[in-house]
Amino acid sequence: MTTDSSVSRDTTVVFDPDTYVRGVPHGALARLRARSAVIWMDEPPVGAWPAGPGFWAVLRHAEVRRVLRDHETFSSQLGATQIRDPARPEDLAYVRRMMLNMDPPEHSRLRSLLTKAFTPRAVARLTEGIHRRARALVERVTDRGRADFASEIAADLPLLTLADVFGVPEEDRRLLYDWSNRVIGYQDPEYAVSATFDASGATEMARRVVALRPVPGPDGRMPDPRSRAGMPDLYAYAHELGAYKREHPGDDVMSILMAQVGDDGARVSIEEFENLFWLFSVAGNETVRNGLPGGMTALLEHPGEYARLRAEPELIAPAVEEMLRWWTPVMHFRRTATRDTELAGTRIRAGDKVVVWYASANRDASVFPDPDRFDVTRFAGGRAAEHLAFGHGPHFCLGAHLAREQLRAMFTAVVELLGEVRPDGEPVRLRSNFQNGVKHLPIRWSGR
Repeated sequence: MTTDSSVSRDTTVVFDPDTYVRGVPHGALARLRARSAVIWMDEPPVGAWPAGPGFWAVLRHAEVRRVLRDHETFSSQLGATQIRDPARPEDLAYVRRMMLNMDPPEHSRLRSLLTKAFTPRAVARLTEGIHRRARALVERVTDRGRADFASEIAADLPLLTLADVFGVPEEDRRLLYDWSNRVIGYQDPEYAVSATFDASGATEMARRVVALRPVPGPDGRMPDPRSRAGMPDLYAYAHELGAYKREHPGDDVMSILMAQVGDDGARVSIEEFENLFWLFSVAGNETVRNGLPGGMTALLEHPGEYARLRAEPELIAPAVEEMLRWWTPVMHFRRTATRDTELAGTRIRAGDKVVVWYASANRDASVFPDPDRFDVTRFAGGRAAEHLAFGHGPHFCLGAHLAREQLRAMFTAVVELLGEVRPDGEPVRLRSNFQNGVKHLPIRWSGR
């Protein structure tokens, strides 16, 4: 459907996961955004993954918000929320049962139960743990003078936080790292087969599920991680953990969730718990895990802004919002049109894929003046709701508060303990057109 050669070149660059090994193609996105709020993109094959029918990319801030608010026209459930269609009808039927891929009222029921589980006491306990652990992670490398910020510092904080949310033993937390790698990094040859977890010191439950970990097939490809069959180890662990929480509740958020009774008198089922475990293990991990090195990248590329942050640490909270806007860890999500409609003058037919591109909307100059500039004071006036790093509408990220706390805690510790920070080598980026990821980010520092 794309005919203009310059547009075709830019859409090809934006879709190609190899592009993102070098960085997000903000130039191509800006040219497309200037041309139209809605652009057709072809969907060529990616490695062994087959070609798709193509989709409408929504690139401007106002139109992205409109799509995200209107679940009756732009459904999360019809085709789920990833660009690539599930391989089999039964896989689509299964992923539709995840909260991320539900529309109201089913989505509203489950979200309400989960929201109630985040009690003020539980959130206070999580927040205290986040700040304590962030400082400890930085302290353990302070005397070395250099480290890989992505893998040695940033990666553990979301894992430890999720372990607290679920009541997962700390010795099992590295399972979450491998699971999120396999789901988010399916386009990356290293992450797609991630198996870093050492079961020797783990719980018996973890040792049982490791035996179920899938391996590449004869074609060298891992099974689809969005299907239940593609993540048998994760689902086995979640099933055992959910059953245990129901019988032996603790004071963690998921124990509270399993005890909740909805307005309809129903409790969260074990299957719903399994799907929530999948969602939190992936989305709850990756947004922070990539947002942290993304924020550090912003500071390394803008040393004047980092110096200002050191001089005025009270700017850390608005600086975190600017990091999320400037970096945007989750670059897009899909919806499916339920009926013929029109968006910004573009006709969209029922069944078309409609992909909201957060990485583009967060650089929309009509909302963010001089959008390519990183400015730690941009949100000092409290305008953080304008960026779309956590989405908008019914599916606004439920873990946004915890994600923000983790970024604030980590950069508070960095500013206080490391002093001046500089690059110590080339970063290694994730091969993915979905997650704006960094696998390795070498840094060095001089101390206070």
